[in-house]
Amino acid sequence: MNRSIKGVNVFTNGKFVYSDLQIENGVITAIAPAAKTGASANDSCYIMPGFTDVHVHLREPGFSYKENILTGTMAAAHGGYAAVCAMPNLNPTPDSAEHLKVQTDIIARDAKVNVYPYGTITVGQMGETLSDMDAMAENVIAFSDDGKGVQSTELMKEAMLKAKSLGKMIVAHCEDNSLLRGGYIHDGEYAKAHDHAGICSESEWGPIARDLELVRETGCAYHVCHISTKESVEIIRQAKKNGVNVTCETGPHYLLMNDSMLEEHGRFKMNPPIRSREDQEALLEGLADGTIDMIATDHAPHSAEEKSRGLKGSVMGVVGLETAFPLLYTYLVKEKKLITLEKLVELMAINPAERFGLKAGLNVGEKANLTMFDLNSRYTIDPETFLSMGKATPFTGWEVGGECLLTVCNGEAVWAKE
Repeated sequence: MNRSIKGVNVFTNGKFVYSDLQIENGVITAIAPAAKTGASANDSCYIMPGFTDVHVHLREPGFSYKENILTGTMAAAHGGYAAVCAMPNLNPTPDSAEHLKVQTDIIARDAKVNVYPYGTITVGQMGETLSDMDAMAENVIAFSDDGKGVQSTELMKEAMLKAKSLGKMIVAHCEDNSLLRGGYIHDGEYAKAHDHAGICSESEWGPIARDLELVRETGCAYHVCHISTKESVEIIRQAKKNGVNVTCETGPHYLLMNDSMLEEHGRFKMNPPIRSREDQEALLEGLADGTIDMIATDHAPHSAEEKSRGLKGSVMGVVGLETAFPLLYTYLVKEKKLITLEKLVELMAINPAERFGLKAGLNVGEKANLTMFDLNSRYTIDPETFLSMGKATPFTGWEVGGECLLTVCNGEAVWAKE
């Protein structure tokens, strides 16, 4: 790829500088400050490091009627992502080198952006015996049983010790099965008013508290998936103050919605559920004060039929790769002014890449991994425009600003608006 982009706002060294950017043979050869000489067509264009989403379900192998590696990574590129970490709830589950290779062969053939697979913590994600972590370590980003919580304290401790010995992180879906009691939305006012079975907050924060004690004992690097409760925020905040090696993520739907906004439709159903206004406010506070390290979408596509059975009958999961940046820019940066655009870039690109040991930032002399958005562009979220096979999003019909014009991965344009 060879391209010269003149007079755009480029994210370098933590801030945006009006610059000219040159790419030759896929390598960034120059980022030079440019003089503003009146209005330019590119004034509203912002070039940022390609985003990294550490929590994505690409569904292949095993469930390619929901999504596959090609469509999932096309959706990622459309949303500005140059890297995604693929969760292991697949068939076969990546719990051995042999099973992992089934997935990595498809990634090598079909992926449009960088895909880093997780290995499972336990065989078949059954929570009974550890997977072959030694054999997989070289080819996985970290270990997770996402979609299921590891119920056994002893097994989780064993997993942490093994992960530490391999220089890998444990990435935890924190959920206490004994507290679920058949729930499928937040155990709050909406559930009570509409006679739905609720999921209590302790089912999330209880396992986080347990695991953080184990992290203190083992010294393992630990990352918490999709936090959704005020208690989770506070527990992690205190652990960080005490020097525990923990990071966490949350998703756009937990930051921008609460259970007063639910409707009787499957596109509002995910795990963990959208929680109360108090939880939402605590998450926003945690985002602003640095307790929450990064944004991850938990992009979880399903077939239209699986999401057509209402709140009670639909499967859990919504898509998010193609809407995350415009939603967060519009409602947290532009309207609420809760965070700056620079902070949003840190949450979506810099922090996740650094925590997971990937390249972060735009650097002269390196292959280009970047995205360019027009922040003046305004449109309505319409799932029919998604490149993902999954169309279920709670944000259908929301007005947003910020349209992805270009995504470059490893020096190649993987998405460009025509």
